[in-house]
Amino acid sequence: MTDDELSELRARAAAGDRDAEDQLVELAGERGDMDDLRRLADAGSTDAVAELVQLAGERHDVTELRRLADAGNRDAADVLAEILEGQDSTR
Repeated sequence: MTDDELSELRARAAAGDRDAEDQLVELAGERGDMDDLRRLADAGSTDAVAELVQLAGERHDVTELRRLADAGNRDAADVLAEILEGQDSTR
């Protein structure tokens, strides 16, 4: 995808185009682009939040999971607890 196409997709998503938002979430997830996912999540995309939780869990990104859990995301709290529990059992 070219920069122009990505810019157009972002503009459509910002204007409320749900399909464009879904495409952006998918692209960011495929690229592992946490910053883009955060931006989409902050704009209200629950799919981006779910993708962030999944990606952070895969990366064992405790900081990101804690940030999401502190914001009230139960899935992030669950994944964080699993990771921390796993770390405790290896000590």
